[in-house]
Amino acid sequence: MLHLSDLKKMPENPIIETNHLVKSFKGSNEQVVKDISFSVYRNEIFGLLGPNGAGKTTTISILCGLFPPTSGSVIIDGMSLNGDLAGVKQIIGVVPQDIALYPTLTARENLNFYGKMYGVSGKELKDKIELWLGNFGLREAADRRVSTYSGGMKRRVNLIAAILHDPKILFLDEPTVGVDVQSRNVIIDHLKELNKKGTTIIYTSHHMEEAEHFCTNVAIIDNGKIIATGSPKELINSYPNCNNLESVFLHLTKRSLRD
Repeated sequence: MLHLSDLKKMPENPIIETNHLVKSFKGSNEQVVKDISFSVYRNEIFGLLGPNGAGKTTTISILCGLFPPTSGSVIIDGMSLNGDLAGVKQIIGVVPQDIALYPTLTARENLNFYGKMYGVSGKELKDKIELWLGNFGLREAADRRVSTYSGGMKRRVNLIAAILHDPKILFLDEPTVGVDVQSRNVIIDHLKELNKKGTTIIYTSHHMEEAEHFCTNVAIIDNGKIIATGSPKELINSYPNCNNLESVFLHLTKRSLRD
């Protein structure tokens, strides 16, 4: 939960506000997301954390406008997701868990395609592609087919594709899954820099140590319900027998396997 001192630093209105979100899919009576509500404030790095099947990706997908909730509402930067989806899509970037690149194209060709899709073109697009390829250590490999890339390289290109249009809000679903330590550090460091420059980040991950040091606030979701919210430090301090976010996570979600 937020302290009063934290609230004074934040704008009065959250940049993302979800109210009583429910999602069930056609042909099933089971609710994947069960009446969840939370707010994300400008310049936060907000972690949505949970075990497999908890509802993280479904919630992120709703917020990105990939499919509508069964009930409930979402307001993003003052716009209703139901009423102004086109406006919302102009201000968000999305990094999906699955690599969303064309394997037979080079990294540069992929980024040209995605940049133009987001409305960036000409010298501006060329300059941004060169800047980010350099920042992510990909300039020398930029004209190789993505199919020849390592997992970490693909993850880095995937991220660049989502930020070429300078989104206000960046959604990341497991952005460092399956990558080497070096790639993970580069990705996290650049995300922190984007956040310092004003990008609000919503992030899901299974890496609790990473989330503990990366996120300003988190919500832990399990079985479609949010069961705890607060800064990592607040959550750790709330449970005397827990000395890190992973131990809090296991305490709240239990240790049974989730397949």
